[in-house]
Amino acid sequence: MSHEHVSYLELLTRGAATEAYDRPVLLARASGAGPEALAELEEAKQLALRVRAELEGRRRREAELSALFATAHDLAGLRDLDAVLRAIVQRARALLGTECAYLSLNDPAAGDTYMRVTEGSVSARFQQLRLGMGEGLGGLVAQTARPYVTDDYFDDARFQHTRTIDTAVRDEGLVAILGVPLSLGSQVIGVLFAADRRARVFEREQVALLGSFAAHAAVAIDTANLLAETRSALAELERANDIIREHSGVIERASEVHDRLSELVLHGGGVHDVAHAVSEVLGGTVEFTEEGAGTARRAGGHAVREGDDWVAAVSAGGETLGALVLHGQPDLDPVDQRTLERAALVTSLLLLARRSAGEAEQRVRGELLDDLLDAPDRDRRLLKERAARLRTDSEAPHVVLAARIDRAGGTADQDTGGRESADRQRLWSAATHLAATRHGLASARDGGTVLLLPLGPGESAAELARQTARSLGGTLREPVTVGASAPVRAPLDHPGQVAVAYEEARRCLDALRLLHRAGQGAAAEDLGFLGLLLADGRDIGGFVDRTVGQVVAYDRRRGTDLIRTMDAYFASGMSPARTKDELHVHVNTVAQRLERIGRLLGPDWQSPARALEIQLALRLHALADAVTTP
Repeated sequence: MSHEHVSYLELLTRGAATEAYDRPVLLARASGAGPEALAELEEAKQLALRVRAELEGRRRREAELSALFATAHDLAGLRDLDAVLRAIVQRARALLGTECAYLSLNDPAAGDTYMRVTEGSVSARFQQLRLGMGEGLGGLVAQTARPYVTDDYFDDARFQHTRTIDTAVRDEGLVAILGVPLSLGSQVIGVLFAADRRARVFEREQVALLGSFAAHAAVAIDTANLLAETRSALAELERANDIIREHSGVIERASEVHDRLSELVLHGGGVHDVAHAVSEVLGGTVEFTEEGAGTARRAGGHAVREGDDWVAAVSAGGETLGALVLHGQPDLDPVDQRTLERAALVTSLLLLARRSAGEAEQRVRGELLDDLLDAPDRDRRLLKERAARLRTDSEAPHVVLAARIDRAGGTADQDTGGRESADRQRLWSAATHLAATRHGLASARDGGTVLLLPLGPGESAAELARQTARSLGGTLREPVTVGASAPVRAPLDHPGQVAVAYEEARRCLDALRLLHRAGQGAAAEDLGFLGLLLADGRDIGGFVDRTVGQVVAYDRRRGTDLIRTMDAYFASGMSPARTKDELHVHVNTVAQRLERIGRLLGPDWQSPARALEIQLALRLHALADAVTTP
């Protein structure tokens, strides 16, 4: 093998440029080689160039196949569509040796095409470009579903130029552009481009290579769409399955509650048994309360949410008996709401049944109270036996209460008598229920109701009257006025005191109505000096103590003379100047004493009503001191 042939092999081995293959011929001609030698060298050069071209083509095809294989591998593990499309555009740009590559997708909703991925782009305007269907080179490719190439974009008249597209292409500096369609079947979904900022010719192999990348891109988009649809369908199925499971569980709970409530009714269960059963099924805590129906009472039998609780009113015949309150389940399913409402209905039926039985018992209670009022000379032993059967504590102090419904704005129609009769019946029914819960007695009397209730520990007659007015008024949703007597000790030991106490309670009731305090409860002690006139006990000491007792106690503790100052102040027509003359002190001293009295008795102690009571209490206090002083 000649030296020149070895030179060509070296050039092939190191992949020299085409121009380097002329060097052996030039060197041989310069050294005076003959025509035959030069011809042989030329033939060897051509052979070497053919081998070089073949090797170059194989390397290019190997790179293309490697890139296509990598793209197929990306598709097989598709996780992020944007990442796969970006890899396709990057590989297309590298293999075609272009300065820029990009991919656009059609937007059927907007009726145009938008840039999805760009590689090598430097213009923000170009990266955000949107093309109308049929506009620009991309529009031509999308319309015909065929590849198009232009050596010089701005001199090519085969497609529709628009100012927006041309401005963006000029901003990017592109000249030569190749576009191939992204097709799914017969539908073109976008275009893949390769472009240079100088004039160039794209060879047929490069067009085919870009078409292969476009096919991969279309597969990636289709796969991603299918995955998205599959995930969406799976999510919908999961949601539907969750709903089915949830509704199935709710229906099962409703069925369980129905069975358990039916069993409770059949076996004589009580209200708290119902609450316990519903608590277990609904997963919260249900309690029955005689108060707090509130908004639920106005909801027409429906359960309503109050804060984090659900409340269902327990009512019958227009009367609110209480409410079932569910704690711990703020987000309650509608079916579970119906379950709570059904439990409230069962509760009302149980309460009505219990009331029916209780009313029979209360008739007996009413008869006992009637005997105490009308026939106090009955055998006390028999009275106590009857009270014991009714579980009444005859040894505890009791209070007699007179109650009446006071509806505002009375009516003058012919049905007034019927309404009053219905009111008396409703009041008696509510009063007997209250009496039973407090182990007392109740009876209908004088157009209203009379109750004999035991006092609780530390409870006063006035407090019991106010509590009774609130309880009966809340149950009936009408103002109920209640007057109370002074406590009666062991009423069955002294039956005659009950009738006397009832008259006192009635006088107190009448006084409340005359004072326009309908719907309130009070005892004589709440009515000031008027209470002295109403009460049978004439508790003068108690009246004085309630009215000026704090001032008397202050004088005893501090050695002051506030009581005498008040006497002088009222005697002087409530004039501080005349008071200081009466007491022979400075006017500032009078002012300081009056300020101290105001702190003890309250700022309204000089109002006409209170001033009258205070002056009466001062006279009674002075009278008591005169009687007790030797």
